[in-house]
Amino acid sequence: MQYYNANTLIYLNGTFVKASTAQTDLYGQSLHYGLAAFEGIRAYKTHNATRIFKAKEHFDRLKRSCELVGIPYNWDNKELIKMTYSLLEKNNLKDAYIRPLIYCEPNMTLVAPDKANIMICAWEWGAYLGEKQLKVCVSPFQRPNPKSTFVEAKISGHYINSILATTDAKKRGFDEALLLDMNENVAEGPGANIFIEKDGKLFTPALGNILAGITRATVIELCKILDIEVVEKTISVDELKNADNAFFCGTAAEIIGIHTIDDTVYRQRWSDSIGYTIQRAYKNLVLEKVNYEVII
Repeated sequence: MQYYNANTLIYLNGTFVKASTAQTDLYGQSLHYGLAAFEGIRAYKTHNATRIFKAKEHFDRLKRSCELVGIPYNWDNKELIKMTYSLLEKNNLKDAYIRPLIYCEPNMTLVAPDKANIMICAWEWGAYLGEKQLKVCVSPFQRPNPKSTFVEAKISGHYINSILATTDAKKRGFDEALLLDMNENVAEGPGANIFIEKDGKLFTPALGNILAGITRATVIELCKILDIEVVEKTISVDELKNADNAFFCGTAAEIIGIHTIDDTVYRQRWSDSIGYTIQRAYKNLVLEKVNYEVII
């Protein structure tokens, strides 16, 4: 996939520059050790205008991720949101995926840096996992122990774990992986949270061993509006495979149904599931077809 061309602009340390000519230092701590923080954000073309969905929440999490791992964060998020809208306008993007990245200066030590840089780029990108229900496998790779890192931080180095899991799944003929936590309970996908449906209720892994997804929080908020019960709890693999249905959710993936887990096929039709209801409600929300935003 081509993410940029000769005319594409990115936001880099306070100015707009061409992506094709932007440079970074090969001695950067982020490049060598994976110490960088990022976000995945979507902008949607609505009947009102192009809107960045939950921009504040995403940039607040970006700042929090940096704080947790000791990366200096000296930017004003209101200004960054304004610059992100300018970036979309300069690149003539209406529907777009937005990637802010905070990366570190040259530093070959294992001590947190004194200075950091910011880059924001954007490109057109459809639903990351496609539109069809997924064939998913339980991955042999686990999510990191929360005592080994800050699992709630969206840190670049954490995604080696995701790359390993997704690559393994695709080599085995699956669309995506599902990772367990250190106790062999359900955690999340490589880049998305998971919900399962059972007996008219939704269940999702409790926070602690997973990324606190902004789309996950939005799903929970939508369920409150739609009077759908959501339970945050520990979920075993047996509970996962005995569910009526399941879906992934995330900014890149949006809401996407799961058809199979390993050899287990969910018999309930997707169109009859709570996940399908949430999928439609979420799309209406981000496109501002129904103004749930005033409530959530």
